[in-house]
Amino acid sequence: MTQPLDHPAVPTAKVGVLLTNLGTPDAADAGAVRRYLAEFLSDPRVIEIPRLVWKPILHGIILRTRPAKSAHAYSQVWTEDGSPLAAITKAQAAALQGAFGPDVIVDYAMRYGRPALGERLRALKEAGCERILVAPLYPQYCAATTATANDAAFAELALMRWQPALRTLPPYYDAPEHIDALKQSVEASLAGLDFEPQAVLASFHGMPQRTLEFGDPYHCHCRKTARLLGAALGRELTITFQSRFGRAKWLEPATDKVLESLPGKGVKRIAIVAPGFSADCVETLEELAIRGRETFVAAGGTHFAVLPCLNASAVGIEMLRKILWRELAGWADAA
Repeated sequence: MTQPLDHPAVPTAKVGVLLTNLGTPDAADAGAVRRYLAEFLSDPRVIEIPRLVWKPILHGIILRTRPAKSAHAYSQVWTEDGSPLAAITKAQAAALQGAFGPDVIVDYAMRYGRPALGERLRALKEAGCERILVAPLYPQYCAATTATANDAAFAELALMRWQPALRTLPPYYDAPEHIDALKQSVEASLAGLDFEPQAVLASFHGMPQRTLEFGDPYHCHCRKTARLLGAALGRELTITFQSRFGRAKWLEPATDKVLESLPGKGVKRIAIVAPGFSADCVETLEELAIRGRETFVAAGGTHFAVLPCLNASAVGIEMLRKILWRELAGWADAA
């Protein structure tokens, strides 16, 4: 059918893949961190207490005291390309560009901060993507991570008259491709150490204990990832949870407490892997690699290493290609 002469240009229908991660401030200074934390900690998926109770605590205490401390942490890991998390997620998207055929566009976004998830979702639609796979890069499902990324995507769709079809990436905590990629990465990293660890810790981001009681599968997902990875490596991993915040009871055992206790038990050589993080970030590069080392050495530890996340490594990108391709079935031709 011949289009009328005044018909607007119609781009060739494409498929979009939007890699999403948690987020980061725009700069390693208190002002930028304050803006980031205000957005992050205002999300009811993240802080599940009544707004009337939480709002004065957030604005009256936390946003007055925490930004400077967090900015110092970010400043210790900031790079020429900015935040490690944003730079690595961008590199992952670039490495996957073209992996699914010429009509699949791969982009990236942050749930909090920039590039904003809603903004990039709309950009993919404007580029002709009538079908979009939103891919939260959280191997283990949690309402405060996976669900809120999906919330943001669907909230943006609610503003569109012509909506693209949307799929979301399921958690891949036990996917064979994920476990195999972790195995290869950990084995290569351990082989590069100048010492033999007596223990290998699998440190996951902590969540309040009540998230487990409310029904989140996160705790179980973390434990299964560690169990499968340990089996693949042929060694038992010590599971811990980091990044406690506030006075509520959090998932245990706590990473910092375990680091304090191990030297007293004769374990003075350790390595840490963080299989809940798809990319290195302030939690791995500062909290674990810097403060974790200080804690362990102060307690009498002698040898300490934090192994890199999968990041944009060859094995990491191949893993992402495989699990994303599975979710694109019927939407895109194989590369």
